[in-house]
Amino acid sequence: MRIGKRDFLHGVAATVVGLHAGVAAAQTRPLKIGLLLPMTGPFGSTGRQIENGVRLYMAQFGDKVAGRPVQIILKDDTGLPDVTKRLAQDLVVNDKVDILAGFGLTPLALATAPIATQAKTPMVIMAAATSIITEASPYIIRTSMTLPQVTLGVAEWAPKNGIKKVVSLVSDYGPGIDAEKTFRERFLLNGGQMLAELRVPLRSPDYAPFLQKVRDLKPDALFVFVPAGGGTALLKQFAERGLDKAGIKLIGEGSVADDEILNEMGDVALGLVTSHPYSVAHDSPANKKFVAAFMQQSKGIRPNFFGVAAYDGMRVIYEAVKATKGAGDGEALVNAMKGQIFESPRGPIYIDAQTRDIVQNVYVRRVERVNGQLYNIEFDVLKDVKDPAKSGK
Repeated sequence: MRIGKRDFLHGVAATVVGLHAGVAAAQTRPLKIGLLLPMTGPFGSTGRQIENGVRLYMAQFGDKVAGRPVQIILKDDTGLPDVTKRLAQDLVVNDKVDILAGFGLTPLALATAPIATQAKTPMVIMAAATSIITEASPYIIRTSMTLPQVTLGVAEWAPKNGIKKVVSLVSDYGPGIDAEKTFRERFLLNGGQMLAELRVPLRSPDYAPFLQKVRDLKPDALFVFVPAGGGTALLKQFAERGLDKAGIKLIGEGSVADDEILNEMGDVALGLVTSHPYSVAHDSPANKKFVAAFMQQSKGIRPNFFGVAAYDGMRVIYEAVKATKGAGDGEALVNAMKGQIFESPRGPIYIDAQTRDIVQNVYVRRVERVNGQLYNIEFDVLKDVKDPAKSGK
């Protein structure tokens, strides 16, 4: 059977039209982002910060990317891993999300990692900070931090500033153990002495008996890690037990001096030295613009680190979708997220192409009163810090 030239050309034209229609359909299909957050329960402030960061980015840069409407499907996992896992399965199977994001705590991220791997769905970590998380799935990208990474700052600062003997007090789960291990190793390397290493329960902690033990040991300083939001109770009991009057300095990873609630902590927080990738007082044009917009959207609530990490996470997602022209699958999107370099409100950051983890500045800060309010004022910086556990990878 002979096919005439006209029939052949009609066939080619139809094929081209079909291909264009397929691309157009892909680009008009909503980009669904499943946002898994603890919106209620003891870690609800983390969830609200992340949601505000996500919504602010979309308000500023649009609810469409590469021709695709962006649809946020927010689920409250209440901070429980079993709930997170069930909701993630539902988002992937029934809602057919393109990307999973959020993850307020390490156990929640680790519970979801196998689902991301099986479904080949990118998973953007906007909070959870245990070092091993990105190793749990090749589809994980992190825009927050790792505890070893950010603990380095205060661990380097302490022995250079008259602190020779330390007790550590951390929440007993992955990030706390990471912070404890990193501080100990770096502090000992620099000639310090650890008198004790104490761990408190993550949920409903009572710091009083641990703080009494610290007072009895008489260290130069107490190094602490508690999740964001836990610092108020810790500092209150630190003062009630008279550790400040006993001459024991308080130092820590920056979550203890959470920007959102720092003003509520009162004078006991003054002088607290911590290291962290972000302060609401970070002096840059990008941060000043971000803080003003965030506080307007949140009706006066200060952004903290999680708000910034979520804002940056949305930037990473949007740029990956643009790079794949709106039609990339899970693997293509992850590949497009790797290696992104940009200026964040926290300073310069990039996503390491090998580890899929964030590289960023770590600032050493001191709590000071400025114009009647408490702020973490940066006075030193470690630049372009990788997670030390992965720095050789």
